[in-house]
Amino acid sequence: MSKTITVRIEDKVYDLFKKAANSQNRSIPNYMEFATLNFILNESVVDDKEMNEILLHTDDLDKGLSDIANGRYKIIG
Repeated sequence: MSKTITVRIEDKVYDLFKKAANSQNRSIPNYMEFATLNFILNESVVDDKEMNEILLHTDDLDKGLSDIANGRYKIIG
């Protein structure tokens, strides 16, 4: 069953959504759903293969976290 949500966004953000939705012949709500699902599925969730690769390098990850905790890092930029 569909749910309804209310979102408050700035005019500039609305205009971006409107342009993006129009370019794909979608309504703004449909585009927001599409874009959100696309982000969740492709950017914020790892598949089993990727997770296994990450878990192979836990020692490196732990060392990196330790370095950060102890201030052994330099921000470049």
